Amino acid sequence: MKIGIVGLGFVGLSLTSVLASKGYDTVGIDADEEKCEKISNGDSPFFEPKLEKILRSGLKKKLTVSDDLSLIKDCDMIFVTVGTPQSKNGSIELTMLKKSVRTIGKILRENKKNPVVIIKSTVIPGTTQKVILPILEKESKKKAGKEFGLISNPEFLQESTAIRDTEFPHVIVLGGYQTKYMEKTRTFFSKLHPNTSIIITNHQTAEMIKYANNSFLATKISFINQLSNICQNIPGSNIDDIAKTIGLDPRIGKLFLNAGPGYGGSCLPKDMKALIKFAGDIGINPTLLNAVEKINHTQINQIVSLLEKKVGSISSKQITILGTAFKPNTDDIRDSIAIELIKKLLKKKAKITIHDPKAIRNTKNVFGGKICYDESITRALNNSYCAIIMTQWKQFGELNNKSIKCMKRKLIIDCRRILANKKLDAEYYALGIGK
Repeated sequence: MKIGIVGLGFVGLSLTSVLASKGYDTVGIDADEEKCEKISNGDSPFFEPKLEKILRSGLKKKLTVSDDLSLIKDCDMIFVTVGTPQSKNGSIELTMLKKSVRTIGKILRENKKNPVVIIKSTVIPGTTQKVILPILEKESKKKAGKEFGLISNPEFLQESTAIRDTEFPHVIVLGGYQTKYMEKTRTFFSKLHPNTSIIITNHQTAEMIKYANNSFLATKISFINQLSNICQNIPGSNIDDIAKTIGLDPRIGKLFLNAGPGYGGSCLPKDMKALIKFAGDIGINPTLLNAVEKINHTQINQIVSLLEKKVGSISSKQITILGTAFKPNTDDIRDSIAIELIKKLLKKKAKITIHDPKAIRNTKNVFGGKICYDESITRALNNSYCAIIMTQWKQFGELNNKSIKCMKRKLIIDCRRILANKKLDAEYYALGIGK
C-alpha cells in the first residue's frame, strides 16, 4: 500500500513520519520547497519531542518528501492535512484546502487505483460534503463512493505528545458513506491501531466531534481558571488541591484542570472562535461558549492588575517574561497568552525581557527589536522589577535565590505555581493560591 500525505505541518509531518517508520511506502507533500528539503535531511521545521528520531527512521525506509503533488498519482490512500487558519471574523480559511483538493481531483482523473481521500484538516460541519466533495468530483470526473472514497478523519493530537498520540490514539473517527472505501479505511486503521476503538459515522458528525472535543477542553480550562480567580481572594485556599480532588471524580476527570493564565495554541482558540461563528451562522446563540472565551481573555487582565498593584506604574520598568510558548515542550507561540501579555505590557511602555527554552526564535519573529531576549534565565532576570512565569517549563522550577539575586525588585508572579513549595527571598504570588 502506498500512502500520500498532503500538508507537512504539525499533523501531517507527525503522521508521515510514523507511517514511514512503520514501513509504509509514504509520500509527504508540502508546497514549501525549502521545508521539504529540510525534512528530507531529517530536520523538523518545528520542535516536537521524538519527531526527528521517528522522521529519520522513516527516511531510512521508504519515505519521499517533495513539493510535487503529482507524486500522489499512484497512492492508495491520500491524507489531506493542510492548515485551515482563522480568518478575521473567526471563521476558518479554506483557501489552502480548496487549492490542494482541486489539484488532488485533477490527479484522481488519471489514477487507476481508485484511492481513498481522507480529510484530517479541521473543518466546520458540512464542509466535506458541501465544499470538498463537489470539487473532487468536478476535477476528477469521477463519482465519490464508486470511483474513489472520501472519508472525514479528525485528528486529536496534542503538541509535545504528537508522536505518542499518532502511534497510540485514544479513538479513531471515520465519517463518510458506508461503501467499500469505508471498509478499506476501517481495515487499515484496525491493523495500524489494533487496540483502539473506531467510531464510524457520517461526515458532518465526524467534523462536529473535533469541535465538540476541543470546546469541551477549553470549557474545563476556563472553569478551573474561574475557580482559581476565586481562590486568589480566599486566604489559604489552593486551586491545585481543589483540582486534584475534583479530578478524582470519574465524572470530571483530572485532565485539563491545571489552572493558569488561559488556554492558547493553534487549536483551542481557533476552534472555539470557529464554532461560535458557525453556531451564529445557523441561528444558535452559543452562550456557554461565549462565556468560556470571555473568561479566557480576562485572565491576562488578572495578571496585569496584580503586577500594577505591586509595582505601580510599569512604564520604563523591566519586566521579565519566563516562557512564551503556549505550553512546555514546544516552540509554538500561536495564540499564546504570553504573547498577548507582552503586547499589553508594551502598550503600557514596559521594557520586556523574555526567556524560553525553545520559543525565542519564534518570539523574535513577532516582536523583533521591541523586546530583549536572553538564553540565560539568570541574565534575563538582571535588573528586573518582576518575573512572570507563563509557561510550565520544568527548568523554571529550578529557580532559586541565586537566580534572582540580581533582580531590581525580587517580585515573582507565578501563573503556574511551579515555585509554590520553594522558599525564596522574594515577594511571591501564585495564581490560584490565596494570601
